[in-house]
Amino acid sequence: MTGANAGISCVMRRIRGVEDVQGSMAAAFGSGALFSIVSGMGSPNPVANAITTGVAFAVFQGGFYMIGQKFSQPPSEDIYYSRGRNMLKELGLQNYEKNFKRGLLTDQTLPLLNDSALRDVKIPPGPRLLILDHIQRDPEITKSK
Repeated sequence: MTGANAGISCVMRRIRGVEDVQGSMAAAFGSGALFSIVSGMGSPNPVANAITTGVAFAVFQGGFYMIGQKFSQPPSEDIYYSRGRNMLKELGLQNYEKNFKRGLLTDQTLPLLNDSALRDVKIPPGPRLLILDHIQRDPEITKSK
């Protein structure tokens, strides 16, 4: 039953391009209907029983999905790195954001950055030059020095 649910969920995610409550409920409906057919339980009409069981599974899954969405919180944006993150994105170097965080290179430290500091956080020479040039040219960063 779990395999059927996971398989249908993967197909729905691939077709629709998003994981949402509708896909989750469709997967639950399919696994519930398959469970009803395979187990052979219920009324003399297996199709009606499969549909009823599928709907019940879908309703429960939809409810659990919505409850889970209410209690899950989106990842909080780190406000100390917003200018640095924007700068890296603008330069196409967003994959070095982790290096900035690891080295505690916050927005306050941007005007103070030098080659040595960027080397210490393991940013290669090419991106280092781009970052330093950007900082030097950006009046917003240099005025906060």
